[in-house]
Amino acid sequence: MSQTNTLPRRQEVPQQDCWDLSSLFSDDQQWEKALASLGERIETYESFRGRLGESAETLLQALQFDSDFSRDAERVAIYAFLKTTEDQGDSDSQAMKSRFQTLAVRASQAASYLQPELLAIDPAAMQTLVDDPILEPFRLQLERVLRERPHTLSDREEKLLAMQGEMASAAGNAFRQLNDVDLRFGTLKDANGNEQELSHATFIQFLHSPSRDVRREAFLQYYKEVGEHENTFAATLGGSIHRDVYYARARNHESSLEAALFPDNVPVEVYENLIAAVRDSLPNVHRYFDVRRRKMDLPDIHHYDTYVPILSGMKKEHTWDQAVDVVIESLQPLGAEYIGTLEQGLRNRWADRYPNRGKQSGAFSCGSFDGDPYILMNFKPDVLNDVFTLTHEAGHSMHSWYSAHHQPFQYYNYTIFVAEVASTFNEQLLTEHLLKKATDDTERAYLINNELDSIRATVVRQTMFAEFEKRTHEMAEAGEPLTVASFRSVYRELLDAYFGPEFVVDKELELECFRIPHFYRAFYVYKYATGLSAAVALSRRVLEGGESELKDYLKFLSEGCSKDPLDLLRDAGVDMTSPEPIKTTLERFKTLTDELDALL
Repeated sequence: MSQTNTLPRRQEVPQQDCWDLSSLFSDDQQWEKALASLGERIETYESFRGRLGESAETLLQALQFDSDFSRDAERVAIYAFLKTTEDQGDSDSQAMKSRFQTLAVRASQAASYLQPELLAIDPAAMQTLVDDPILEPFRLQLERVLRERPHTLSDREEKLLAMQGEMASAAGNAFRQLNDVDLRFGTLKDANGNEQELSHATFIQFLHSPSRDVRREAFLQYYKEVGEHENTFAATLGGSIHRDVYYARARNHESSLEAALFPDNVPVEVYENLIAAVRDSLPNVHRYFDVRRRKMDLPDIHHYDTYVPILSGMKKEHTWDQAVDVVIESLQPLGAEYIGTLEQGLRNRWADRYPNRGKQSGAFSCGSFDGDPYILMNFKPDVLNDVFTLTHEAGHSMHSWYSAHHQPFQYYNYTIFVAEVASTFNEQLLTEHLLKKATDDTERAYLINNELDSIRATVVRQTMFAEFEKRTHEMAEAGEPLTVASFRSVYRELLDAYFGPEFVVDKELELECFRIPHFYRAFYVYKYATGLSAAVALSRRVLEGGESELKDYLKFLSEGCSKDPLDLLRDAGVDMTSPEPIKTTLERFKTLTDELDALL
């Protein structure tokens, strides 16, 4: 007899499998008090209006108040956000998040004069203030504000932009509610005949099935539901893109891409070099798909054939504790402090471990200055990739931990560009560890296959996403319509190019562009690709080096945003202004493909 497996409700999940948010607030009542306190303090911003240039002492008081307010607001925001991810259908959590967002818009409006007023100060007088020793803790912050001079508007214009905060998030909020709460994919029989709920969390699990019929049926059933909402998805994605274009133009940037790269001080050429390097290596990617097809003994290859391990009969199951064991063992080269802190967090309740009904799909790490660096997982014991996801998110969390312990609040929050280095660095160490423990060619081939799929997913796939973002934003900037048809057309062209002429691209796969949450944080995904490429270089440097190389890497983790990201990486030992790290990673992909072909 078959059985139906459905996801548990949130209240049915054992407490030890859920994160403990008490490092932020002991309960919702404490959160309420903190929210109220923030609301009462907003008016203090007004006391500094028109006075920022009167003395270094006054400016210090204003900057310190803003920093303290932001620090407390971060705790309130993160607690509310994490509560919503536990069950996105829970109206109380959604209300908490909404109430904070309303307060945040008020605070943003109240503080919106700060940057315009600083930039209105006579440059010579401003330089005198910046050079005053008492402002040393905020010197870099002030220098970064001055860099914003060409893109900062008048006091009134900045206030108007700040007032648009909730409206600007409408498209993303609508997408998340539709994608994570309202979509219903039904149930599906797995390879053993058991009926299981199909969801975002289980979709990839079905695509790992050794049964091609199960994979195909899951693929078609999943995208049938997405396709039934394609007009809504196109509207929300189009709204998000138009928002990006609007803000870029409002702030006098040449393009939305340039606007997105500006805060990290990353040249547009870095983004373009990535796309060019990956495009040049696509023949090697196409060859890998052919190797996969041949080794799986398939007459043709579809997207639903690209997730299951080639050696699908080989089982690599891990309980949560076993996964933690493997991760900690692999990270031994990073020293006692790193692994001791991480192990304590993972053994206890940094992580929200398993799927439940309404829980946000995927995985993330959410660090803060005052709280634990929490990890959301949808861990599945029979998916090896989830062990890699765990060490990936652990990399983010430890980056947060090191930065919060070594930097003041205003400089602890590292950028996404360098965040992806810390996470994929951990994946490299895990791969190295597992390859060393491989007992035969079959196991080695299994792990090489996994590494190839990781590079393909992190470098090649994310670069395809990055190119999609670039092209669709350029369409909006040129006044071209963003419709279901135009989105699908652009995405189809990219699918054909990246997967190659011998790959069967099903029409349903065109719908994939509508279900990618990262597209609502435009020009984010390229950082996965650059991050992995930097991580490959830095992990080699640590594994093959000594105390000095490890010290450089831990220093990198500890520096937060105290330097621009390209400078942080250069000091750690890799130059990302050059395409060479990308090319090196793609050359590794080619070499591993050759070895996999020979082993099998």
